[in-house]
Amino acid sequence: MPDVRAPSQAHAVSMLPTGSDHIDAQRAFARMVRSRRRAALSRSLRRSACGARLRVIADGELAGRRVPARGGMREIPLDAIAGTLEPSRAQTFDERFRPTPAARTRWERVWLAEQRGLVLPPISVVPVGDGYALRDGHHRVSVARARGALTIDASVETG
Repeated sequence: MPDVRAPSQAHAVSMLPTGSDHIDAQRAFARMVRSRRRAALSRSLRRSACGARLRVIADGELAGRRVPARGGMREIPLDAIAGTLEPSRAQTFDERFRPTPAARTRWERVWLAEQRGLVLPPISVVPVGDGYALRDGHHRVSVARARGALTIDASVETG
């Protein structure tokens, strides 16, 4: 059966383990940072008008949001996360949650925890339009994308 995942997800899953969790985490992080740099270079060469930064959701967008009937805990698609509520995180991650080198230590710790099978707390999101704005869990989303996940556990705030 053909692999129907997006190229970035298929690429992330294909990384061969070295036998050392720490080295695997370092390699995964380096791969994500390189991917971010390639995307920035590509945008520069194409002189693309769209920016690389993670979109910051303004308070005005939250005021007019469509709130789903149920909040609480649920599994949401990673692709439904449209931005962040924290302006500082918009500089640390791009629109596909690829990290800057400054995020290395925390990113690798989250990757190692997931690799070892530890249960990570759910991310915190707020519904905005047809998607979600991320309140907490930027590193967890980035690691989940790097590992090829399609969904993530989230605490959806409704009010």
